[in-house]
Amino acid sequence: MNQLHTPKASRNQETGRLSFTETDLSSQLRAPASSRGSGGGPPDEHGRVSVSPHAVRIRARGGEGGGRAPLAEGTFPLVPAPKKALRRSLTVTSAALTALAVISPAALAAPSPSSSPSATPPASMSAVGGARLGKPGTQVDLAGGAPVLPKDVTARSWIVADAESGDVLAAHNAHWKLAPASTLKMLFADTLLPKWPKTAKRKVEFSDLAGMGAGSSLVGVKEEETYTVHDLWLGVFLRSGNDAVHVLSAMNDGVEKTVADMNAHAEELQAGDTHVVSPDGYDMPGQVSSAYDLTLFARSGLQKKDFREYASTVSAEFPGETKKDKKGKTSRESFEIQNTNRLLSGDSDVEVYPGIAGVKNGSTTNAGSTFTGVAEQGGKVLLVTVMNPAKDEHNEVYKETARLFDWGFKATGKVQPVGRLVGPKSAENPSPEASGEAGGAGKGAAGTEPVAGAQATGGGGVGIAAGITAGVLVLLAGGAFLVNRKWPLPDLVRRRTRP
Repeated sequence: MNQLHTPKASRNQETGRLSFTETDLSSQLRAPASSRGSGGGPPDEHGRVSVSPHAVRIRARGGEGGGRAPLAEGTFPLVPAPKKALRRSLTVTSAALTALAVISPAALAAPSPSSSPSATPPASMSAVGGARLGKPGTQVDLAGGAPVLPKDVTARSWIVADAESGDVLAAHNAHWKLAPASTLKMLFADTLLPKWPKTAKRKVEFSDLAGMGAGSSLVGVKEEETYTVHDLWLGVFLRSGNDAVHVLSAMNDGVEKTVADMNAHAEELQAGDTHVVSPDGYDMPGQVSSAYDLTLFARSGLQKKDFREYASTVSAEFPGETKKDKKGKTSRESFEIQNTNRLLSGDSDVEVYPGIAGVKNGSTTNAGSTFTGVAEQGGKVLLVTVMNPAKDEHNEVYKETARLFDWGFKATGKVQPVGRLVGPKSAENPSPEASGEAGGAGKGAAGTEPVAGAQATGGGGVGIAAGITAGVLVLLAGGAFLVNRKWPLPDLVRRRTRP
C-alpha cells in the first residue's frame, strides 16, 4: 500500500497564507501538478502535493495525455494551455479574486498571530455538557477495576464518549478552541447532505472552483464535467476534496451562504466553540472548533444513513475526464479513490481498527493532525476525537485514537461519566407539537448548561437519542427523519462502493 505522507517539515499546504502569486492562484483553480517533472512534492495522506514553483498552466479538456491517474498515486498531469484556454483563464482569475473577497475580508490577509494555537489551554472554557469539561487538563473518574488511561497520548485535546447515551467517559481540554482542519467537513456534510438526492447532477463551472486555498486537498473535480451529488460526497469523505466541497457550496448558492448555514447548524447543535470561516476546514483566521464540538458533529451526522455510508466507505470509483477517440466517440474514464482515514483503510504502520465505521480526518499547518472516529465492539458504540498530537510521528493521530478506543471499550461500565454530549436545541427542548409526551426529556431553556453530575448515564441518555425513558423515538423539530439509537449499522462497516 502506498504511503501518502509528507513530513511536517516540508509541508506547505493549507497555511492560510492567501497571496496572489501565480503559484498560489494556480493551485486554487486546478489540481496540483505531478511530482514528476513539475516541481511538486510528494503527496501527503490527503493526496495533497506541494505547489509547483513554475508558471501557471491550465489543463486542456480532452486531448492526448488528459487522463488522470488514480489519486492513490498522487498524480494530476497538466498540459500546456491552448490560446483559447489562456484567454478564459483571465476570466477565471477574476472570478477567483472575487470569490476570495466574498469569503471574508480576513481571507485577503495573512493569519494574525492569534491563528497559532496557544501552548496551554485557557484556565476556563465552556461548560456545555458539564462543568468538568470546561476545566483544563484530563477529566476522568476511575471506579474499581477501571483501567488507567494510556500514558502515551500527546494530543492537545481529546474526548472519549458513548455515542448512544452521550456519556463522556474521559476528556482532556475538551472545549479548547483549536483549528479543526478537514474534520470540519463533518459539519459541512451534516448541514448540506439533506439538501439534494444522490442522483442530482452538477456540471462544474469555472467559478465553482474559484477561491480554493493554495495546497488544498483535491479529489480531482474538473471544470465542465458533470458529477452526481453521490460522486461529490464520495470526494468529500474519502479524499477530503476541497474541490468537491466548493462545487457543493456553489450548488448551495455559494460559499458565503454555506458558511452561514454551517454556523447556524453549529448553534442548533449547541456547538458553541465553533466558528466557521471556510466550509472545507482550510486554515483561516478565526476559524476554530473543539474536540467536544467535533464529536457533536459526528454524532449528529451519524444519524443520517447517507453520512454513515460515505464515512464508512473504504474505496470507490470516481469519474475522470470525458475523452474522444479518433472516430469521435466519447467515453469517460474513472479512477479509484481510497479513504484517507487510516483506521478504516489501514497503512504500513496502522492496522484497520476492529469495528471502525468512520468518521473524518484532517491535517493543516495550524491544526496539525485531527481525527474523529466511531467504532462498535460488543454492542457498544464509542466516539473518539483527537486534536493535534505533540508527538511528531507518521500516523500518530490514528495511533493515539486507537489507544483511546482500546481504553474506552475496556472502561465502559467501570467509570463515572465526567459530562455528556448534549443534543440539538430542538431535541433537548422540543416544542409540544414536535415531541408530544417525550418533551419532558429536555429541561431548562435552550442553551442551559447542565451541572456536573447531572448528566445521564447508561441507557438513560438525553440528547440526540432522547426519550429513552419512554422507550420511544423522537421526531426532531424541523426535521423529517426519525433518530435511531443503534448506529452505525454493522453492515456499513468498511463498505466498498462502485457505480
